[in-house]
Amino acid sequence: MSEHPDTGTPSRRIRVAVIFGGRSGEHSISCATAAGVLRELDRTRFEVVPIGISRQGQWVTSPVDPARIEGGSAEVQPAPDSVALSFDQGSGRLVSAAPGDVPAELGEVDVVLPLLHGPFGEDGTIQGLLEMAGVRYVGSGVLSSAIGMDKHFMKVALAAAGLPIAPYVLATPRLWRTDPAAVLDAVASLHFPVYVKPARAGSSLGISRVESLEGVAEAIEAAQVHDPKVIIEQGLVGRELECGVIQGRGDEAPRTTPLGEIALAQGAAEFYDYETKYFATDSVTLTCPADVPEDVEAQIRELSARAFEALDCEGLARVDFFWQAGQEPVINEINTMPGFTPHSMFPVMWAAAGLDYPELLAELIELAMERPLGLR
Repeated sequence: MSEHPDTGTPSRRIRVAVIFGGRSGEHSISCATAAGVLRELDRTRFEVVPIGISRQGQWVTSPVDPARIEGGSAEVQPAPDSVALSFDQGSGRLVSAAPGDVPAELGEVDVVLPLLHGPFGEDGTIQGLLEMAGVRYVGSGVLSSAIGMDKHFMKVALAAAGLPIAPYVLATPRLWRTDPAAVLDAVASLHFPVYVKPARAGSSLGISRVESLEGVAEAIEAAQVHDPKVIIEQGLVGRELECGVIQGRGDEAPRTTPLGEIALAQGAAEFYDYETKYFATDSVTLTCPADVPEDVEAQIRELSARAFEALDCEGLARVDFFWQAGQEPVINEINTMPGFTPHSMFPVMWAAAGLDYPELLAELIELAMERPLGLR
């Protein structure tokens, strides 16, 4: 236990529910993120309650041992007992029960760390659940999370704030069913190659690089396996740069990191796809700080903070850019729950800023503890 700063008396540890897994295609990535967090959370300051969500949506208690939930095939297994969050406003009370049994008390939690990537977690759904239960949580709220997950509305919000984005075409499920020619006509106005993406998926799932108009229809249908709503983005030539953002304390401005850069080896994948991100990692170099001119770094850090505030983000985000010498940076996307293993770019960039992994986790939890729930 730590001591209270004024009285010197012991104060209890903050009880943190670490939630991971989930129903999205990024289930295993979420498990890997949780494994990294469980290893590094300072147990002298935080008591950890790991909760896994199976692919079917069941909440279960999970082993604290990180080795049980990491690796490319890691998966939260269903269990006889399900975990539930009490809706006694602000109680943060967890219970566990098998069907027909009397619920067993698992105690209260002070804050939730929702390490969920993709739909049914990163998209505002669990944030809404926690708001209704009156439980504080790390990261952006309902609206910011939903906008950040949806690449279409993200671009709408960024463009409305005067921030630079690439040209794109939207293919809604109704439009693609009723008038695919209109979609293809619009795509023909873009410069090729284009990138066809599920609008509400992450980790580069379902993304195709398409060199000509003839390949677009097939790529849209491949993307629709992950999300019926698809966007087609004009490809950009340039270096892939990233910037980490954390909200400021109180009324302070958002804080940003030195830039990180992703570079693919010669002969590697055509873009930073799912396989390259998580399995063929030998073909990828992550560099931080990136070797860019000081004025470019300052500009990208300013744009990152502006993007964070344009979406009304809280807690943390990673903003991804394309930049080519002599041209203005362009925002590719903002990620409100970036990959968070110790080797992911977000914590690596914060380490370069002087905030190591355990202190980064502590800062995010403390920010969540300070933040009110509801309208703010």
